[in-house]
Amino acid sequence: MTQVLLTLGSRGSPLALAQSQMTRTLLAAQLNLSEAQAEQQLPIKTYTTTGDKLLDHSLVDAGGKGLFTSELEQALVAGEIDLAVHSMKDVPVKAPSGLKMVGMLPREDPREALIAGNITSLADLPKKPVIGTASVRRQTQMLSMRPDAQIVMLRGNVGTRLQRLAEGRFDATFLAYAGLKRLGMADAASAVLSFDEMLPSPAQGAVGLQIREQDDNTRKLLLPICCETTQIELAAERAFLAALDGSCRTPIAALARVKVGQLHFSGEVYLPDGTKCWRREEQMDLPKTAPLAALFPIASALGKAAGLSIAQEAGDLIRFEA
Repeated sequence: MTQVLLTLGSRGSPLALAQSQMTRTLLAAQLNLSEAQAEQQLPIKTYTTTGDKLLDHSLVDAGGKGLFTSELEQALVAGEIDLAVHSMKDVPVKAPSGLKMVGMLPREDPREALIAGNITSLADLPKKPVIGTASVRRQTQMLSMRPDAQIVMLRGNVGTRLQRLAEGRFDATFLAYAGLKRLGMADAASAVLSFDEMLPSPAQGAVGLQIREQDDNTRKLLLPICCETTQIELAAERAFLAALDGSCRTPIAALARVKVGQLHFSGEVYLPDGTKCWRREEQMDLPKTAPLAALFPIASALGKAAGLSIAQEAGDLIRFEA
């Protein structure tokens, strides 16, 4: 009988499965397993999360962050799976008791993709464009650029969103370019927006690997496929989010990038109607000889300080319900 080394847990959406299969491929290479061996020894178990079921509600109304992770985390606690594979931008900043994020895969391109048929720039959108999105951040960023935009809720997986656009229900929508690339659908993007045009969601493009806190064997298996640079960047972005009590109700964007020994950080917080934005730009040198464990709190401190600075300046204006 074939030995199962560990069982991966995944949402059943095409993108989630692509990310879980990517995780399995990296693990298989690390363990010198053939594709057939990997399928047997590293099985993927799929779950339908609350977020997948409530397609007729906005994430805000349905309960916010955690809707795409809770079922996987429950399966992890119950021992049904050994590893939960998450899109990190869906993961709440407060970790459940008994679980921990052991690391992240190398980050994919975190930019935003404009999906608008033959329209290849935000400037070319028609007057009063109809924008399909369920993201409070994208809605707010669009309204800040185009107050005349009409926002209509659009949820579902990538294929569903592209189909709704093809049917002419919207003039445009936005998707994470990382997701399109992982699905082999990068050419669906009408344009890939610069960070100056639209700063992404904190942790966009990053895949997190979550395990039981005391499962040292799984931790050792996963560490070689984790990316230190991605972990440093997300430490800053998620600390910024946590400092602002970020939820799906809060229009927050953030991006940290490690470049030649420096950490560059940009963060934004908006009023929901897009009429005001608070922005912070920070950069710092990373100690060249510091161990990895010492870099996480340094990055976290930078993101936290940026978030607290905005919170102090904006006061009650950005204290939304968590």
